[in-house]
Amino acid sequence: MRSRSGVRRLLAMMAILILATAGAVADPSGHPSATASVIRVGSSVVGSDGVRHSVTNHLVKQTQTRAYRHTRREYVLAWAGAADPGTEGSPNPDFLAVIDATAGTPDYGKVVNTVTIDGSTGNEPHHMQYMWHKGQKIYAGGILSDTVFVFDAARLPQIGLSGVVQASDTPCGSAPDAFQVLSDGTAYMSAVGGPDVTGPCRYSGGQIREGNGFAGSPGEIVRIGPNGKVLSEAPAATKEGEDPKLCPNVPALPQPSCANPHGLQVREDLNRLITSDFVELRTPIVDNPNLARDTVRIFDISDRNAPRLLSVSRLPAGPRNDADLNTAEPRGAMETGVTHQPRHRGAFVATSGGGVIYYTPDITAKKPRWREVFDDATAFKSLFPKDTPTSDGDAGSWVQVSPDDRFLFHVVVSGGYTSPGERETGMLYVLDLRRLLAAGNRTRCSIDSSAEVTAGGAEPDCPSLIGAVPIRDVTSGGAHWGSLDNFALGRDGFYHETAQIRRVVTSNYFVAFTGVDGNHRICVSQVSPSGKPSLDTGFVDENTHAPCVEFNRDKWPHGDHGPARPHGVVFAVADADLR
Repeated sequence: MRSRSGVRRLLAMMAILILATAGAVADPSGHPSATASVIRVGSSVVGSDGVRHSVTNHLVKQTQTRAYRHTRREYVLAWAGAADPGTEGSPNPDFLAVIDATAGTPDYGKVVNTVTIDGSTGNEPHHMQYMWHKGQKIYAGGILSDTVFVFDAARLPQIGLSGVVQASDTPCGSAPDAFQVLSDGTAYMSAVGGPDVTGPCRYSGGQIREGNGFAGSPGEIVRIGPNGKVLSEAPAATKEGEDPKLCPNVPALPQPSCANPHGLQVREDLNRLITSDFVELRTPIVDNPNLARDTVRIFDISDRNAPRLLSVSRLPAGPRNDADLNTAEPRGAMETGVTHQPRHRGAFVATSGGGVIYYTPDITAKKPRWREVFDDATAFKSLFPKDTPTSDGDAGSWVQVSPDDRFLFHVVVSGGYTSPGERETGMLYVLDLRRLLAAGNRTRCSIDSSAEVTAGGAEPDCPSLIGAVPIRDVTSGGAHWGSLDNFALGRDGFYHETAQIRRVVTSNYFVAFTGVDGNHRICVSQVSPSGKPSLDTGFVDENTHAPCVEFNRDKWPHGDHGPARPHGVVFAVADADLR
């Protein structure tokens, strides 16, 4: 077993390797040979450069049988990269895996299609949108290739290619991360890194910001059409710059900026977009913890093509007094999650370095006030009453609020940097938000004492822990991403969208080149009506017959290409089966 690295080493490795591998896109010599059990279907589009880009479906023949088609089905889509790049003449492709997620059927957990990216490898497949809705395209980013692939899932399990956003289409930002699809089918994207070329960059609205180059600073907000056309680029950085001590850049910028937006969420009804700043990707934070950001940005999106920065907030310090400032509570604001119901205006931020959850009750406020409302150590305590893992540097990641605003779901990679014993177990945990949200702007919850770090907040409106699912991973990584199942089979035999979440899918992979990998499994957890999560032992791998789908396998529908690394995941249903 490899020992886990701390947050410092993780980000130092990211800095070195993101530069070494950026733009490493190979051109394979041909497609894998078709087999008797697979049907290949291609799909292509012409990019802004005039070049044709294509993908190839490798549908398991079983999906074309009458018996399979007779059942309306749900799927998990997993955006994956080859763990082994292969050889120059025969590279292993990146692909979108289509996994049957129809519970109670013999096909539950089977990979029924792999959609390979033709002529492009080494993208480092990263995130897709947080949740998919009928009529939406699938937006999938390659964080190293600086490329976004737009897929059409209307005819699942078959996938089409609708568009490709290339690095040259977004010159003012790099390293695409999060996507939020709007009701009109367009999507906002956060670009964590700076412009492709060092120097001033002009955005769609005419603004100019100075940047220090690829995977540097400042990042941006991009709006993309469902055909892959870039509709606008907007700056995430202020015009005046920020405090150079709190927002260092390497190399330094004339207007210092912490604008490295990672998580991105939207409230269309409030005309607000919120992002959380993570890190300056290419720069080691060893000598300066401020390179792991503690800032949150809120934008006015009344003009959808011109997001306007309204506020930049700093997350407050917590009660732990960590000796290592890199793992203090506010560090590495990786993800954000908004409430959804009209009566609520709040949002949450999860920190990766700090391992805590922050909350503000009103993202429309001129100066939002953020407060710590939960420490991951409280959830660890429920799993390990003795030798409880710490939360400092636990790489807390994906966070989302259920559509009915009852629950918050959060995934944590591992135990913290100074854990006394067990560190290999991460988790999915669920919080009850009802009392916190009911308090509105009068909320009193605040984790401000050492006792509350593992016992939860003392105030009556603090969120309460409903339960946690341990996700053990003895590699250098663990569970990092997830998605909520927002579909339910109705009495009419069709799927319908639902606000009551009964399943969550998680993926055990971070980013290998940072030194934090994962065991490359995708797991499903069931959620009871009261919100309690439990591992779905019926979602098993078709080869090992053990819970969770194993991506460390030799054979795929597209050929013998070996292990793969699944990152972004989302539930989806064919349009014809969804009402």
